[in-house]
Amino acid sequence: MLRAYLAVAFLARLAEEGMAVTVVLLAAERTGSPASGAFALTAWMAPHVLAAPLTGGLAARVRRPRAFYSAALCGYAASLAAVAVLLGRAPVALVLVAAAAGGACGPVVSGGLSSLVAGLAPEGPGRTRAYALDAASYNAASVAGPAVAGVLTGAVSAGAASLVLACAPAVAAALTAAVPLVAAGRATDPPERAAGLRADLTSGLAAVWRTRELRAITMVTCLAFVGVGGLTTTAALLARARGHEEGGGVLMTAFAVGALAGSLAVARRGTRLSAERTAGLSLLATGAVLAAAALAPSFTLVTVAFVTAGLMDGPLLTATLRLRADHAPPGTRPQVFTIGAGLKITAAAAGAALTGAAAGLPAAALLLAIAALHVAAALLYPVLLRPAASPRVTAASHSVQ
Repeated sequence: MLRAYLAVAFLARLAEEGMAVTVVLLAAERTGSPASGAFALTAWMAPHVLAAPLTGGLAARVRRPRAFYSAALCGYAASLAAVAVLLGRAPVALVLVAAAAGGACGPVVSGGLSSLVAGLAPEGPGRTRAYALDAASYNAASVAGPAVAGVLTGAVSAGAASLVLACAPAVAAALTAAVPLVAAGRATDPPERAAGLRADLTSGLAAVWRTRELRAITMVTCLAFVGVGGLTTTAALLARARGHEEGGGVLMTAFAVGALAGSLAVARRGTRLSAERTAGLSLLATGAVLAAAALAPSFTLVTVAFVTAGLMDGPLLTATLRLRADHAPPGTRPQVFTIGAGLKITAAAAGAALTGAAAGLPAAALLLAIAALHVAAALLYPVLLRPAASPRVTAASHSVQ
């Protein structure tokens, strides 16, 4: 049953990763400029953080979870297909509406699917391995998605590539029939369900904020993802500065391959470290290696550094998923997962915008800034994990003084 889930997750995420490439190529192919593709991507990402609480609340309460996930994946596929057909041929506003509809389904593809893993694997090493494999599905999709998009665009067209990628979540929707999903069994009376859903819209946010472990991992991963959001642009600028005009894609592929290897290593060998320790060390090591990449004098050394940085980054997602599963209060796991994923995507969008605004700076300086965000997140993490001092203890200490 875990294999069926991984197939569903990989196909859905393959489309998500490939779409980021094809929509820009499609805009350039049909309009001569990638600008409308960039606007479509923005419209795609923008709804994630707003839709995340609603998606999580619905996922926690629906009586037929298989139908819910299948419908969301079909909506995702339909939106991709609509953007592929409309971009460059219809008014931009209509394209943006189609992209935003797909973005509203996005939290299901990211956090929503990952929230199911805890119900498919037993607690202990088996669950850690399952989350490592789930993290690997993200990384594998980030390698395969752009590759499929590039190959199909070169062989046929960007439009054809977009339509083929749109088929992936449709197939994933069909495969959900093989994934054992059980309804949460909450309120069966419609008014009760409506009232409960309204409460769920805030319960996930409250859980993320009030639970120390969830608050800490969410804050530090969002901080790191401000940097990750600008990594693609920075990689392209750094490759050009090292004499390789088209080397940005190579560097990002190298990073993704390294991250995939890191996730698979955790899945195969496990880890003796706690999820908190793994997350902190992963952030620190990734930042250190990215800093080394910024200072590397040749494109070859930069590529090696990007592979190594990805390898260090790979365990972070596994640890993040495990922390969400372990510390989500009862009944809030889908909300916690979707909200966490939505906030990270929003942070990445902000990072991409900041990097675009600062694109005139030296590429090495931009990469050092991204590295600094990772190191800052690693140093902040143990501070955020520290329990707050008890008022009684604090008062006693003052009386002694």
